[in-house]
Amino acid sequence: MTDVISLLTFPDTSKAFTAYRSTVVDVDDRSASHPRKTPRLDADSDSGSASRSRDSAKGKNVDRGGPVSIQVHGFAGGVVGSALNKAYDNLSARLSRSIRALLEKGSDQLSSTYEGVYTACRGVVCVAGRGEGLYEMLKVEIHKCVNRLAEELEKTNKEGVEWIGQFVETCAWFEGQVALLESLLTYLDRAYVLKNPSLPSIHDLAFTRFRERIFSGYFIVDKLQKGISTWVTWERNEGQVHIHRPFLKELVSHLVTHYVYDAIFERHFVEQTREYFSKESYQMVEVEKAKAKVFLAHCNQRTNEEQGRARDVMSDGTIALVKDAAIRALFEKRLEWMAKEVFTECKGTTDLKKAYALFASVDGLPVLCREFKAYVQRTVQDIVKDASKDDEMVNRLLEFKSFADSTLKEAFVDSSTKQNNQDFAYGLIDAFTKGFKARRNKPAEQIAKHVDRLMRHGQRGVSDAAFEALLDAALALYRFTDDKDVFRTFYHRALAKRLLLERSASDDFEKAMLKKLKEKYDPEFGMGDHMFNDLALSRDIMREYHTRIGHDSSAHKLSVMVLQRSFWPFPKRTKGVDLPSSMQADLDNYATFYKQKHQGHKLDWDHSLGTATVKARFVAGPKDLTVSLYQAIVLLLFNEETEIAYKHILEETRMDDGELRRTLQSLACANKKVLKKRPVGKDVNDNDVFYFNLEFTDPRAKVHINSIQAKETAEESQRTQSHIEGDRKHYLDAAIVRIMKAKKELSHEQLKNETIDAVKSHFVPEVSVIKQRIDGLVEQEYLRRDEEDRNLYIYVA
Repeated sequence: MTDVISLLTFPDTSKAFTAYRSTVVDVDDRSASHPRKTPRLDADSDSGSASRSRDSAKGKNVDRGGPVSIQVHGFAGGVVGSALNKAYDNLSARLSRSIRALLEKGSDQLSSTYEGVYTACRGVVCVAGRGEGLYEMLKVEIHKCVNRLAEELEKTNKEGVEWIGQFVETCAWFEGQVALLESLLTYLDRAYVLKNPSLPSIHDLAFTRFRERIFSGYFIVDKLQKGISTWVTWERNEGQVHIHRPFLKELVSHLVTHYVYDAIFERHFVEQTREYFSKESYQMVEVEKAKAKVFLAHCNQRTNEEQGRARDVMSDGTIALVKDAAIRALFEKRLEWMAKEVFTECKGTTDLKKAYALFASVDGLPVLCREFKAYVQRTVQDIVKDASKDDEMVNRLLEFKSFADSTLKEAFVDSSTKQNNQDFAYGLIDAFTKGFKARRNKPAEQIAKHVDRLMRHGQRGVSDAAFEALLDAALALYRFTDDKDVFRTFYHRALAKRLLLERSASDDFEKAMLKKLKEKYDPEFGMGDHMFNDLALSRDIMREYHTRIGHDSSAHKLSVMVLQRSFWPFPKRTKGVDLPSSMQADLDNYATFYKQKHQGHKLDWDHSLGTATVKARFVAGPKDLTVSLYQAIVLLLFNEETEIAYKHILEETRMDDGELRRTLQSLACANKKVLKKRPVGKDVNDNDVFYFNLEFTDPRAKVHINSIQAKETAEESQRTQSHIEGDRKHYLDAAIVRIMKAKKELSHEQLKNETIDAVKSHFVPEVSVIKQRIDGLVEQEYLRRDEEDRNLYIYVA
């Protein structure tokens, strides 16, 4: 292109350029350097610096502060101005053609090189000062281009994902051409637009028009959203990646570029996700009647698929929105159903952990917690109320408690704190406590018997820590019962039997257990200390007695335990038993010795817990039989006779009828049949005849048959329960009198609440029982009712 300056001609008479030494001056920034050129930083590095130096040396006053004017003398300027305007017009026309060609899709009629367009823009904007005209022309061409693109997209026959492919191609072409225009028309952007703040840049101008025409119209947006729905529905139904998924990734990029991603893609996609999975949830649960476990697995699979698809295609901020929409659509309306079913179908902590995560994601943890508590309470109630499996009650409770604890630790964990969810932990405690109330007293009784079995069996090869853990697990159940007095009473009886029958695995464990119970559970467990003291004193007395009798005396085999009745939980025997004469003589001699040593003490013999070792001869060889004293008395009768009828045994021993039947049943009807009876059967009847079983065999030389003593009979259990109920009445009476003595006057409701608080460390009484005890105390004149307010009680001194 011919330089504009070369077009200028000057008359010969003009001496303007010889009279004036010009210097390089930027006027209105129109002579800005090319972007790729390095600007000169030295003020005197141009061609005019030498003349300025010379002027300064000659003393000429050179004004550098104001603008420099160039005056051309001696020629007419009309010809030059006309030529310049014509040149600028040509440049503008050439720029217009180039811009039009660049903004026309498929056009290859660019009239100049990119460098020519760049230079022409410089001339038009910076030299000619025609930036406004160029800008308006560019604005018109952009409008035309965008309209052509919109018409092309609207008239195409493509549909669905293929149409999205064409749309993506269109966006990519337009954005590329705009970027090219920004580069070629740099002087328009930097030298003209920047000086006019009200005008948008080339980029903003083009993209705003594109956004207004393309993304504001219903037709194109509708086709875009239909294409998105077609794509994602196909992938969800087929479970595969669509071949044109890359189109969607590019679409997201373009939508983000034009700031319409949220309005056009994200909101629509989230809404479509919500609608799709709501229908799928209804179909699975309401129509297909899917199981909770299957539905849970399906929900996890679907949410993982959606998260993966969003991560691959969409922006980061959309991933969580899509996952949340999918989970809520699938799950939110199924919370109640899912919570009720999940605990019956999902027994593993893995499935419950997934369920917990899903409920947490839709703010459904309160629903899950409520159902967890109901499930635990219902299960505990079922176990406690199953009277046919009372012996298995504690083991079943421990197994279920272990499952519940592991679920809390592994499944119900807050993702943020990594700690157990305390709402679920408290719910578990409440559920067990309420479940135990379904059958008063029995859980506490069975826990005491379970601990008794553990203490009798001992460690049996397990470590001290493991055995301690077994005991702690049982005592953890004890915390859930309100009937502390029941546990204490049954444990007290079992401890006494273990100590007297020498069936305890370890005295050290017994003492440690009593200490733990007293310090951590119930201060009333101090009675064990007195029991151990009685046993120690009894052993000392026996050693002293053995030193005072002859070496050949049968009493050396005698062992007597002298117990203080107030510390031992055994009722006084109303009926005794006739011992063999030799045994009775040894006992009489010991009683004489004891009374001489402890004058004023009275001995009452109780043979129900006595034991003996009987030597028996069988065909297979002799055996040492460890039996109860009652069993020994019966067996010794067979030294005189081979067969004895039941009635004759009863006459000889004068034993209680029920006790004798139990004793004979243990000898003739249990697994180790030392006796046999006619007729054969499990029950002992009045007409039965018993005879010694010479054919009895056992691999061990010492055979224990006295386990009947360690087991508590139904009658004993009933007596214990009656004893507990009697004690409770005394507790209540004492508490009510003590409260009224301190308060003087109380209403019925206040007295009831005060009484419950006073005795709750022992047991929680029923309201009806409290009312009965209050009425009883009124009758006994410990209290009286106010004459005006019958609901007010007054203490009677």
